[in-house]
Order: sequence, then C-alpha cells, then structure tokens
Amino acid sequence: MSDTPFGFGLPPEEPDDGDEGKKKDQQSGGGQGPDNPFGFGGLPGGLGGPGADNPLAAMFGSLNPTDLGAAFQQLGQMLSYEGGPVNWDMAKQIARQTVSQGTADGTKDASVGPAERSAVEEAVRLADLWLDDATSLPSGAGSAVAWSRAEWVEATLPAWKELVDPVAERVGAAMGDVLPEEMQAMAGPLIGMMRSMGGAMFGTQIGQAVGVLAGEVVGSTDIGLPLGPAGRAALLPVNIESFGKDLGVSREEVRLYLALREAAHQRLFAHVPWLRSHLFGAVDGYARGIKVDTAKLEDVVGQFDPQNPEQLQDALQQGMFQPEDTPEQKAALARLETALALVEGWVDAVVHAAAKPRLSSADALRETLRRRRASGGPAEQTFATLIGLELRPRRLRDASRLWASLTDARGVDGRDALWSHPDMLPTATDLDDPDGFVHREQLDFSELDKMLGDAADKPDLKKKDDGPKDQTKDDDTE
Repeated sequence: MSDTPFGFGLPPEEPDDGDEGKKKDQQSGGGQGPDNPFGFGGLPGGLGGPGADNPLAAMFGSLNPTDLGAAFQQLGQMLSYEGGPVNWDMAKQIARQTVSQGTADGTKDASVGPAERSAVEEAVRLADLWLDDATSLPSGAGSAVAWSRAEWVEATLPAWKELVDPVAERVGAAMGDVLPEEMQAMAGPLIGMMRSMGGAMFGTQIGQAVGVLAGEVVGSTDIGLPLGPAGRAALLPVNIESFGKDLGVSREEVRLYLALREAAHQRLFAHVPWLRSHLFGAVDGYARGIKVDTAKLEDVVGQFDPQNPEQLQDALQQGMFQPEDTPEQKAALARLETALALVEGWVDAVVHAAAKPRLSSADALRETLRRRRASGGPAEQTFATLIGLELRPRRLRDASRLWASLTDARGVDGRDALWSHPDMLPTATDLDDPDGFVHREQLDFSELDKMLGDAADKPDLKKKDDGPKDQTKDDDTE
C-alpha cells in the first residue's frame, strides 16, 4: 500500500529487480524529483524535458512565433477558468498533444482502418466463445471497437474525471479555507485566480499522464478499472502491434489473447453491478482522508504574486499534501487494493483457462503480461500517481492462485458465485491463506435474500395480526 498522496509519484520502495528497477523507475517518471511534484518527469515522449516542471512551458514551449497569439489566448482561457477542481478541457488538449508527439520508440498514432476494425471485432467474438467454457458470467461486450490512441483519450476522460476530481477537490477546498472568513470576501479575486491556476496545473499534469498512458495501453481495462463506456470491448491495434513486436508470437495470437482479457473484464463489470461503484467509492473514500498542510498554503496565499503563477507549483513541490493516517483512510486504501487484485486475479485465471488449451503461446503471453505489471509500466505508474495507490504485483499473483484453487474445489459456478455479494469475496487476509478460504464454509446470501423476499410477500401474516385486534374492538363495542 502506498503512502503517497495525490501527485507525488510512486512510493520510495526498493524495486523487485534491484538497480535495473531503479533505473527504469527514474526513466519512467515513477520517482519524485525536485522539479517533478506530480511524478511525471522523465516520461516517454519527451515529457521530462522543458515544460515538465512548468505548465506554461508544457503548453507553449514548442510553439512557433507565429503561434503566440493562440498561446496567449490559451493562457487567458486558463486564467479565466471557473469550473471544477481540474481544468478538464486543458487536460484533454494536453493529452491530445502528447499523443500526437508519438511514443519514445517513435511510434505515431494512426487512424484505425477497416481491416483492423474487422480483425478486432472477430477477435472479441472468438474470445467470447472461448470464455463461455471458462466462466459462468455471460458476455458483457455488446460491441467491439478498435480505437486509435486519440480515441482512447476521448473515450476514457469521463472515467478519469470521476477518479481524480474527488482528490483534486480537497485541494480546491483548502485554497478557500486558509484565510479568515472576514478576509475571504476581500481576497476573492486572488483565491479565484489561485483556483484557476490550480485547476490548470492539475489539468496539465493529468493530461500528460493520460497522453502517455494512451501510448501504452492495449484496451480499455488495463489498470483493472472500467475506463471506457459500459459494454464496449475496445482494443488499440497500434499499441498491440508494439506490444507483440519482440515476443516471437504471431500477431493474431497476441490480438486474441488481449481480446480474451478485455472480454473477461467486460463480463465481470457488466454482471457484477456493485463492482464499479465499489472501486470508485474506495477512491472517493481515500480522497476524503487527504488533508492539506494549511500552514504552507497560508504562506502561499500571503505571498502569491499573480505575475508568478509558478509559485503554486513550487508549493506543491514542498509537500503540501499529507495522507491522513486514520483507520478510515487505511481501510479505503486496503479495500481498493484488494478489490483490484481480485479483479485482475480473476481475469488472469479465467483467461488462462480459456487460452491454455487453444493457444500455444498462452503461458508465454500470461507471464509477459504479469511481468509488465510487476515492472511498473506506465499504466500502473499513472494509477499510483493520480490517486496515490500502487497495486502490488504480489497481490495479483496471490489472487490468481486463489481463484484457480476455487475453480478446482467448487467448479466454475461456485467460484463465480462469490461475485454475487461483496461480503462473499476474499479479503486481504484470505489472500495470505488461500487454502483456508477455499475450504471454509461460505454464507449463501442468495438464500437469505429469498427468505426475506418470501416473508415480505406473505399478506396473510398481516391479516392474522389484524384479526384479534378487530375482535377486541368488536368486544369493546358490545
């Protein structure tokens, strides 16, 4: 579990692969440097260069002199922003700009052609047929789409907004609370400008993160959350090509294996109605526990120079945000980490069961994806940076083993029945002792619901209760 608050990159833990891991972490933006308050310095695509520590340079640094008019217009829009805690228009614009620059390996985004769209649709259709034998949950993909990186950005921004806004809201609220009440009216324009700049800086950094992530993800569920529209299985052909380039596996098998993972996620989120709100609710619970160092914020307000907006970013560098070390905060983080591990572990086990008899490369692709998560790729780093949580690969492997053991002990139906109620799912303690959970007597909430429903549907109980009362009334009358 990470102790890192919003925007401070990955926690300073020892990587699993020693010095190589440290180098990789530094190169991918996981670390926290003096010029990197949000944890995105050194990201692929040149985002660690000029502008990584300056939102204005990030937006305007590469413009030609002839574009200065547009640059100043954008600056005016930034300062006049009066929306929520994050300037999402700016986030979208920065993400699209980041995508247009291409990835570090020189791969550029491209529109998806008819042949690629047809190949994705066919892969998802076949994947759903194979999954019918591996899970009792029916298909959750009403449609299959092939996205470019830019289309992925457009489609997933609403989910990012839902994830990030609760955390950023804490910052915006703190900006209005640092001054005494009698001074807030006088300082209204100043506070409004600070909030506009804060929203712009959050928007810039989130836009950069989402743009980098768009160059790496292969579908809409890579981080274990449903980022795309419900019921729409999505794959990114250009990123699938890059993912499978050096694996020695045919393009068709790579596409089909990734389609299995996407289709399995879609089944889970479509037919476990409480799961999405459970995950996003844990993020909101975590956000409510974040506190802001008001002493530092008061200093910023007192010394804020409207002509030097970078002061706000300097304040972020100095550690303005602190995690609230309360039982509620710890519980929210533990709940989210465990739930994500269970989602990813279930998908891993189900996909392996479906692919193993049919794809010769199933074992190799499974291990490649596991290592991809364990090495802290952009997907995991972005998630850790935006909400302050790192999904530990150890929990993912433990959850996968537990789901596989449940399949052996109870069958596919018995395993999947655990998703019928959140209280039936394994806990973090159960991941430490999977055998104990597998052989433990489980509560059957469906029977309890049936009993309660039957009791509510018996009108004769009310009649029996009313009978003696009516008789007494009659006797009193007589």
